[in-house]
Amino acid sequence: MNISWTNITNKAIKFAEDWEGVTYEKGESQTFWNEFLQIFDINRRRVSASFEYPAVKNNKRWGYIDLFWPSKLLVEHKSTGKDLDKAQIQAFQFINELQDHELPEAIVVCDFANFRFINLEQDKSISFALQDLPKHIQLFGFLLGQTTKYIAEQDPVNRKAAESMAELHNKLQKNNYKGEDLGILLVRLVFVMFAEDSNIFTRGSLLNYVENNTKQDGSDLGSQLIQIFEILNTKTNKRQPLSNDILADLPYVNGMLFDKQIKTPVFDQKMRQDLIQAMKLDWSKVSPAIFGSMFQGVMYKKQRRNLGAHYTSEENILKVIRPLFLDDLYDEFRLAMNSKNSVKDQQLLTLHNKIANLKFLDPACGCGNFLVITYRELRKLEHKIVLALNTNPNQTEMLAVNTSVSLLKVNINQMYGIEIEEFPSLISQTALWLTDHQMNMEYSKTSGQAFIRIPLTVSATIVNANALTKNWEEIINPKDLNYILGNPPFIGSQMMTKSMRQELKEQFPDTKNTGVLDYVCAWYAKSTVIMKQNPEIITCLVSTNSITQGQQVSVLWRYLFDQDVRIQFAHRTFQWNNEAKGNAAVYCVIIGFSLKDTPGLKDIYLYEDIKGKPAHKLANNINGYLLDTIDIFIDKRNDPLFQVPTMHFGNMPLDGGNLILTPSEKNALITKEPACKKYIKQLVGAQELLQNQKRYCLWLLGVMPSEIAKMPRVKLRIEKVGKFRLSSRAESTRKHAIRPAEFRDTANPSSYLVIPRTTSENREYIPMVFLDSNCIVNDSCHIIPNASIYHFGILTSKLHMDWMRTVAGRLKSDYRYSKDIVYNNFVWPDIDNGEKHKIEKLAQIILDVRKKYSKETLANLYDPTLMPQDLRKAHHNLDKVIDDLYDLYPEKPYIDRVEYLFILHQSAKLKYT
Repeated sequence: MNISWTNITNKAIKFAEDWEGVTYEKGESQTFWNEFLQIFDINRRRVSASFEYPAVKNNKRWGYIDLFWPSKLLVEHKSTGKDLDKAQIQAFQFINELQDHELPEAIVVCDFANFRFINLEQDKSISFALQDLPKHIQLFGFLLGQTTKYIAEQDPVNRKAAESMAELHNKLQKNNYKGEDLGILLVRLVFVMFAEDSNIFTRGSLLNYVENNTKQDGSDLGSQLIQIFEILNTKTNKRQPLSNDILADLPYVNGMLFDKQIKTPVFDQKMRQDLIQAMKLDWSKVSPAIFGSMFQGVMYKKQRRNLGAHYTSEENILKVIRPLFLDDLYDEFRLAMNSKNSVKDQQLLTLHNKIANLKFLDPACGCGNFLVITYRELRKLEHKIVLALNTNPNQTEMLAVNTSVSLLKVNINQMYGIEIEEFPSLISQTALWLTDHQMNMEYSKTSGQAFIRIPLTVSATIVNANALTKNWEEIINPKDLNYILGNPPFIGSQMMTKSMRQELKEQFPDTKNTGVLDYVCAWYAKSTVIMKQNPEIITCLVSTNSITQGQQVSVLWRYLFDQDVRIQFAHRTFQWNNEAKGNAAVYCVIIGFSLKDTPGLKDIYLYEDIKGKPAHKLANNINGYLLDTIDIFIDKRNDPLFQVPTMHFGNMPLDGGNLILTPSEKNALITKEPACKKYIKQLVGAQELLQNQKRYCLWLLGVMPSEIAKMPRVKLRIEKVGKFRLSSRAESTRKHAIRPAEFRDTANPSSYLVIPRTTSENREYIPMVFLDSNCIVNDSCHIIPNASIYHFGILTSKLHMDWMRTVAGRLKSDYRYSKDIVYNNFVWPDIDNGEKHKIEKLAQIILDVRKKYSKETLANLYDPTLMPQDLRKAHHNLDKVIDDLYDLYPEKPYIDRVEYLFILHQSAKLKYT
């Protein structure tokens, strides 16, 4: 091989950069693979590799292989986003028809953005993204006649490492080794194991020492570890003589990590063996970003809930940092690389100095995942810059004649964090040290110079404090700060403690209705205060999507926009995932904002599938609902914006369950007191409506006392209602004790439309029904008395559902339909009698189709995977007509539809109010 792997890697880096974002198969795939082979200096024609190679079966052509190099490589290439599983199946079908001498060593299926490499000889596969091609480029060594070194797709060491430390934590804690001592011990052990496996210490030395120089029962292991920590904290010229060569060879690390005295932990035989097994893992492969997962693994579920702790995958962190700063930095790098040699070096040096002076603050840093990935990506860019300077023979500052220290300028002291819990603050500090060393190892491999930053001379600034009561200016001067980022606690307005509510309120001076805000909103407000002192700062925070829905929008974003905040980019709702075991599904948004409105278009990332990949949309303006339209706030209205029937809440019983009957209770009560039968009505709530369940209630509105006196069991239930209401702490409940025979609310119209207040996020339509006075609807539903089938038709339409999904609040992941926000602000169409009759006719068809499935629950009928085709068709036929009334078409993307509705709402609001 006449080409070095360093050169191959550099060419792979450029290839990945050049092809980033390309999606179309037919137009580009052949060029893609020609250039791919050029990474290895392979000319496709000279090695007899062919495009569109005919596959033959029974002497007939039945398909074409996208790229085939006999005995070497078979490629199936698809457009971005296409199913690679199908491509793999097709590739193996081709393999079955090849002659033995033609069988390739490997199959690659690819969609520009993603590779799947299948080694046929080793029967192993690995998938990776285009940008990770340089990491995996040695997989293709077989193209050059070398043996492929297989690397597992998902090295289980991350999971095993996290779980092993979590297990050790729990056992030590059970032995009353707790608090700060426990936290410091664990992070030191992690650092030591990482150092041993990544050439900071002699590889395997401490594992050998623990196995051969500590007692098997574990009785002296704790004291031995304390001795090791003291050695690592002592300069070599100040140490006492050590008889053991392993301990004598340990380097001086620095007091920042090992200076604090901790109690000696007590181990037993099993705990000693567990630690030895943990030390046998390859900790050099552990991602510091999994420290959050380790922390989550050792926290109690209740504690995680109280802290609003959700730990972050690398994929989601990149969604934050790429649009925040990383994409722009790489644009500058590419611009410099494409410049003439006379200015190229100067532009690269300017960029290098720029990234070395950037400062980042995560004011809810947890275990430091955001700072870790931020630092890692800065270092990767720095390495590219340094190597690019080295390739210019006219550049005087070259790797060959300079020390790495003079070339590498980015360091962990550019990272700042605030964390309320002590243990994760310790982890974040250590994680950044480990990341620094991993990047030093990567630099050493690329540059050919060994580079280790030991002893540790600088550290990140991680402060253990409450970010909402701590003055951030004491941590970093706002004039020196460039970016604020992170994912503050995910705690809803109903879950906050009294102190949290006060902390939140203090961030929004002179602002009404802050009680509807989630806890995370406080970080938005406090970040804005810091940005006021330096308008160059840009902030990007991860939040639950509730801050862009319902009442929170008009409170939070009206306040922020009044402070001159502008949203620069945003990821609309997607499912937040992480690397922690048993992680919870959370629905989030990512919002980047600043006080200095950047020129040009802004970026919105849309998720048709909230668990999938985003689509990109350019926007002129991003409002508080993360829509590309003017800054509109859908405020609560007491009455509908248009002349339509008024919506009401259903009836709240407020009875302690005493007026409500199960079917068996109803039958038993009628048997004992037949006179009560005429006062029993069917009770309908969201659950009964959707699941065809039966419940009943005593409806005693207007019943004479003499009648009740004849029914002692009914009277007893009424007395219990009175006692329940009187015993309440809420005055609003106690005042209803004077009429204990009645629900709190007493609406019972002759006919009305019922809409559940909460509905599944998965349903395309909210199930709605007409009921009459024989039923009592409780407060889990809304009712519209005197609603017509025309009103039902409009409200059950896709267009109204789109409006609801945008402005409604959420209960966990489910939609929370609001009469004051959703219904009263909806824009109704201006129609004539003929159009109205057409809607009524199509709406009636929906109700008629439902009757065919009367034994089915509405939950099943409106389950997207179970919905009958005739019901789906009836809805879609209605949708087409209603869309036409609004000058829309069904295929128009959801976000464009709701942006249009917002403009109509603004016009209607100006017209009618």
